[in-house]
Amino acid sequence: MDLKQAFSTTIFCLLLLFCVGCRCRPLEIEATQTATLKVDASPQLARKIPETLFGIFFEEINHAGAGGIWAELVSNRGFEAGGSHTPSNIAPWSIIGDDSSIFVATDRTSCFSRNIVALRMEVLCNDCPVGGVGVYNPGFWGMNIEDGKAYNLVMYVKSPETTDLTVSLTSSDGLQNLASATITVSGTLNWTKVEQKLVAEGTNRTSRLQITTNKKGVVWLDQVSLMPEDTYKGHGFRTELISMILDLKPRFLRFPGGCFVEGEWLRNAFRWRESIGPWEERPGHFGDVWHYWTDDGLGYYEFLQLAEDLGAAPIWVFNNGISHNDEVDTVAIAPFVKDVLDSLEFARGSADSTWGSVRAAMGHPEPFPVKHVAIGNEDCGKKFYRGNYLKFYNAIRQAYPDIQMISNCDGSSRPLDHPADLYDFHVYTDSKTLFNMRGTFDRTSRSGPKAFVSEYAVWRSDAGRGSLLASLAEAAFLTGLEKNSDIVQMASYAPLFVNDNDQTWNPDAIVFNSWQHYGTPSYWMQTLFRESSGAMIHPINISSRYSSSLAASAITWQDSENSFLRVKVVNFGSDTVSLTISTSGLQASVNALGSTATVLTSGNVMDENSFSNPNKVAPVKSQLSNAAEQMQVTLAPHSFTTFDLALAQSKLVAEM
Repeated sequence: MDLKQAFSTTIFCLLLLFCVGCRCRPLEIEATQTATLKVDASPQLARKIPETLFGIFFEEINHAGAGGIWAELVSNRGFEAGGSHTPSNIAPWSIIGDDSSIFVATDRTSCFSRNIVALRMEVLCNDCPVGGVGVYNPGFWGMNIEDGKAYNLVMYVKSPETTDLTVSLTSSDGLQNLASATITVSGTLNWTKVEQKLVAEGTNRTSRLQITTNKKGVVWLDQVSLMPEDTYKGHGFRTELISMILDLKPRFLRFPGGCFVEGEWLRNAFRWRESIGPWEERPGHFGDVWHYWTDDGLGYYEFLQLAEDLGAAPIWVFNNGISHNDEVDTVAIAPFVKDVLDSLEFARGSADSTWGSVRAAMGHPEPFPVKHVAIGNEDCGKKFYRGNYLKFYNAIRQAYPDIQMISNCDGSSRPLDHPADLYDFHVYTDSKTLFNMRGTFDRTSRSGPKAFVSEYAVWRSDAGRGSLLASLAEAAFLTGLEKNSDIVQMASYAPLFVNDNDQTWNPDAIVFNSWQHYGTPSYWMQTLFRESSGAMIHPINISSRYSSSLAASAITWQDSENSFLRVKVVNFGSDTVSLTISTSGLQASVNALGSTATVLTSGNVMDENSFSNPNKVAPVKSQLSNAAEQMQVTLAPHSFTTFDLALAQSKLVAEM
């Protein structure tokens, strides 16, 4: 290489380094974006959000009810899950002993006409093993038995000869005895109801219930129930799971499905009248969509009671004669219509009406305030839906003119061809698509029925089992629903619960097993919207070249003592944002001392919570010392932040 070539090469390298340096500096600058968020809090432009905007949707899926919020510890308590033809499968019941010492089989000798199957247990041994022989039930993947707590056992028994039965709560292998009692069964051919309180002396998370004897002979068992004594308000619900719901402050409860309402076949659809009355007399049914048996201890009445306990409006979703695979012709739908009218009389009728008296006998003489019903679930477009819908609609409108009726057909982009008060809108999609759907209702007609976004969630590839990324997209979507709450009346995430042992659908808001629970990021995201229902929403405007990665809303809300301007901002992108929040039109001054910022974020967008780390992705609250009408804040990458500016009492808030 000569001197000229060397010089040229040197110049080239220096220019290359300069270009690289120039390219690097803008990238470093772009790592922090700038944006301005203007909030117009003037009373003239404020609008009240419906009191019902955010609620919950409960479906019997993922063992959310049976083995979930319903506290019954015995699975297949009536031996009906194997079907009405006997002998039948008694799973998960199993025998204690061997075939030389005990023989068990189902027969049709129950004293309950609607669930006729019972268990016949024949003890063959004269000199039975220590501890006896019998049967045990492990519940739903193990019973959580806790030291010092009481458990109420109820069962029906009969035996031709006087027999002593030992009922015990033990470890899964039977070696640890947590509680036991001896029950004497008088020799009779009549069924006897036995009740026994068992108080645990020890804790075991995977316990089982044992029923054993040492005496040769025959004993029949039926309707064996074990309930913790400390259920929520004594109404049969797991207290810690209900507490998770209460923290969402839901304004409505949509129940009991979902596809659970429809069934793969109509013969397996949810039937309200078979889920009421004494629990022992409920036949239960196989939910063929989600593939498990439910005893229907959590029935129509219990759902109505739960709504009342939560302070939430009940929304009854009923079957309209359509399942996933078969339909009732409109010309034959009349019995289904009468059935639904009877269900409404059960809920709303006086205590001396035909069905209201049944409700009163169950312990609730006052009517339940059912003012919303959904006519089917995801049935729009099926052959007989429109015809069936109109039959239900007209009958209900005539009998209960105040009830709001919800159509399965989406009216967000075009008018419905049938009357409705609201229409269902369901969306399950990837995070990017849902984030971009925050303006879905911007162009929806303001005349006609309101929207009920009764099922929304991010799912599949980027949802994991509940990721931060999913929650950010959902939060952005909800800011759009707040903005459009003049047309969107209600919204609920789905599904709400999942038993960790039955992950049929992912993700879900609340994950649990027999003794643990945690909220996914999507659950925690919803807690930051719980004050929105009934609040005042204000116009906002975002100015930034980065605005396509931002979503925001602003509301005025109040707790029992204070009033706040809450600004919610989602940063869906990977850059930090230096955000200027500029508020005008406030009717009160900002008190920095009582102001806070709450941030939902994590180190990785796919981070999830778990039993071992339940708060890996959870909101973190801190004081907002620089709170003011004009303030500078920082948004972390991939974050959802709420800024609560404490306000002095104002006319605007006083009118809320």
